[in-house]
Amino acid sequence: MESERVTYERDGHVATITYSRPEKLNAIDGAMRAGLNEAFDEFRADDEAWVGIVTGEGRAFCVGADARGEGNPAGDFPGSFWERPTVNSFESGWEIYKPVIAAVNGHCLGYGLTLVTWCDLVIASENATFGFPEVRLGIPTIVGAIRLPQRIGWQPAMELLLTGERVDAERAREMGLVSRVVAHDDLMPEARALADRLLAGAPLAQRAIKEMARRAPDLGQTEAIRFGETMRRVAGATEDAAEGAAAAREKREPRWQGK
Repeated sequence: MESERVTYERDGHVATITYSRPEKLNAIDGAMRAGLNEAFDEFRADDEAWVGIVTGEGRAFCVGADARGEGNPAGDFPGSFWERPTVNSFESGWEIYKPVIAAVNGHCLGYGLTLVTWCDLVIASENATFGFPEVRLGIPTIVGAIRLPQRIGWQPAMELLLTGERVDAERAREMGLVSRVVAHDDLMPEARALADRLLAGAPLAQRAIKEMARRAPDLGQTEAIRFGETMRRVAGATEDAAEGAAAAREKREPRWQGK
């Protein structure tokens, strides 16, 4: 992909997507929205990309929408009024079941924090801050309000959503929003080390697990188990499942193919 605002790089089976508008603290304008959607679409479609890392260039992860920038930071889509698509980006709920790590290098606000709530694992630099400032601008946070209470519980979510205040990395860890806080210079090596740990698991099995975890809360228990058992049968018929069994018998590390 080519974008002045977003980069997509793959090293082996790990893809790194980087917000790259540091002079504006990676605020999202129309061009960055197009670049982000293109990058996540490439990650979703790339058979060799098994794990994703998303981070920011400079001293911010992403400070949200650029109200003064050109274009629509939410993107431009066909349709009118209610008929315009709602699920139109990774932040708003694109179905990507590959594991995604957020490596939060600095300020993480608004759209940036919304994206983090859709990531599976979050590592933060000691310099990171988190917040949903929308309420202080007179507008409601919507997708964040849907996801955050499910992610970290009601009271810490309401603290962030209703005050509009920022919290530092340690407070975010206490809230359950962040799994680990590391020295700033260690952030990307730690994120890559975590990605490498994820590569030890069979990629198609991981995607089935993540999809099951996402869908189960919206299903009844019996329906969730039936859906999961169907996915188990599909995953169990793959070449990777046969390789996993063979590796266990032969007492060696499996060689996954994502097939």
